[in-house]
Amino acid sequence: MEQTIAAIYKNPTAFYNQKVRLSGWVRNHRAGKQVGFIELVDGSYPESLQLVYSADRGEAFRDVSLGAAVAVSGHLVATPEAKQAFELRLTELDLVGGTAEDYPLQKKRHSFEYLRTIAHLRPRANTFQSVFRLRSLMSFAVHRYFHEKGFLQVHTPVLTASDAEGAGEMFQVTALDLDRLAGQPPAALDYKDDFFGGPAHLAVSGQLNAEAFAHAFKNVYSFGPTFRAENSNTARHAAEFWMIEPECAFCDLDGLIDLAEDFIRAMIQTAFEEAPQDIQFFNDFIDDGLIQRLEAVQAAGFSSMTYTEAIDLLEKSGQSFAYPVSWGLDLQTEHERFLTDEVVKGPVFVTDYPEDIKAFYMRGNDDQKTVAAVDLLVPGIGEIIGGSQREERFDLLAQRLAAKGMSTEAYQWYLDLRRYGGTPHAGFGVGFERLLMYLSGMKNIRDVIPFPRVPKQINF
Repeated sequence: MEQTIAAIYKNPTAFYNQKVRLSGWVRNHRAGKQVGFIELVDGSYPESLQLVYSADRGEAFRDVSLGAAVAVSGHLVATPEAKQAFELRLTELDLVGGTAEDYPLQKKRHSFEYLRTIAHLRPRANTFQSVFRLRSLMSFAVHRYFHEKGFLQVHTPVLTASDAEGAGEMFQVTALDLDRLAGQPPAALDYKDDFFGGPAHLAVSGQLNAEAFAHAFKNVYSFGPTFRAENSNTARHAAEFWMIEPECAFCDLDGLIDLAEDFIRAMIQTAFEEAPQDIQFFNDFIDDGLIQRLEAVQAAGFSSMTYTEAIDLLEKSGQSFAYPVSWGLDLQTEHERFLTDEVVKGPVFVTDYPEDIKAFYMRGNDDQKTVAAVDLLVPGIGEIIGGSQREERFDLLAQRLAAKGMSTEAYQWYLDLRRYGGTPHAGFGVGFERLLMYLSGMKNIRDVIPFPRVPKQINF
C-alpha cells in the first residue's frame, strides 16, 4: 500500500525498518560520489522526506532532475544523529515524468509576483503548498461548522437577474453574437433574442436567494463563487472570489454578531488544531506575529462600537489619512486598520452605518439615519465580515428600493417574503479569501486563490 509523507511524519515509528512505497516530486537532488540525497514532496505535508541511495545504484537514480515525478520504494530508518529524524533508504526508483531543463521552480527564492505568472506551477512551491492545504481544510471546516449547528446548505444561482448589492458592478452574461452586433449601427439591445429573454449577470452574492430558504428552514447558508466587476487593483480585491453567507430567520443584529464571533473563533481553532505545521510555517516565513495575534483573538473578547463612535475616534486621532474622515463617508482600509491595529488592538464590530452608504435590504434604525448593519474588522486585514439585520417591513423595503432607483417589479418575489409569513431575519457574508489571508498572514488576495481573476488578467 502506498503511503503519504504526512502519514510517515505523523507516526514514523510505525514504519521503521519496513518497506515503504511513495510517489511525489523531487524538490532537491544532491548526487555525491558515494551517496545521493533526494528531497521528495507529495503535497500532503509541509516537510519533505529525505531519500538516500548509494552511488552504485547507477545513472537511473543520479539523473533524476528537480521537479521530476517519481515513484519510490525503500526502508524507513531512524537517523537521530542527523539533522532529520528519519530517512528513506531507496531500493527502487521509477522516473514517472521527467523535467525539461527550463523548469521555472529552481532551488532559489522566487517572488510572489513571479510565481503569479506561473500559477499552474506555483502549487509546488513551499508557501503555496501550505496556502492551498489551508484553503482545502478551511473549506471543509466551514461546511462542518454550519452542519453541526443545524444549518441547511443552499446552492444559490451563479446566474441572476438581481443585483444583491444595488451597486451595478456586475458582469453581464449573454449568448448574443457580439461580433455581429459590433458591425451594426448603435442601437438599444433587444434582449428578447438573448438566451434568458432578458439581461443576466454573474451573481455578486447568494444572499437574496438564501433569504427565501431561511423563511422555510430558519437557518441556512451558501458557500460559493461570487463576482464583482470592480476595476480595483488592491491587495484585497478580486473579480472572482468565494463567499460564505449564513442567513437566519427569527434573528436580530445581536444574534448575528454572536454567530459571527463564534464562527471566527471556530475557524481559528480549526487552523490551530488541524494545520499546526502550516500555521507554524506561515508564522516563521510570512508573518512572524501571526500565532500571537490569533491566540490573542482566542483569549480576548471582540470589541464593539458604532459607526458614529468610530468616526469620532478617527477624527480625534490626529492621524493624516489619505482618505477623508467624515460622518456619512464609508470607512476605508486605512481607517479600519487604524481602529483594529492602533485603537482596539484586536477585532472590533462596527455597527449602525449611515443608510445612504449601505445596501437597500438593511433594516432601518429608529433614528431614520442609520441601518442595523455590522462589519467585523480584524487586525492586518480590515473588514472580514459584513452583515445586517434585513428589512422585514414590506412598506419600508419598498420605499428603499424606490429611493435607490431599483425596480419593485423585478424584486417582487423578494418583497413577497415580507408578505407571506415574513420574520425578522439577519445574515452576513464572509469573504473566504480574506479569512484565509487572516489565518495565514498572506498579504495579497491573489496568493490565496488558485487562479486569481483581476482586472486585465484572465490567464490560466
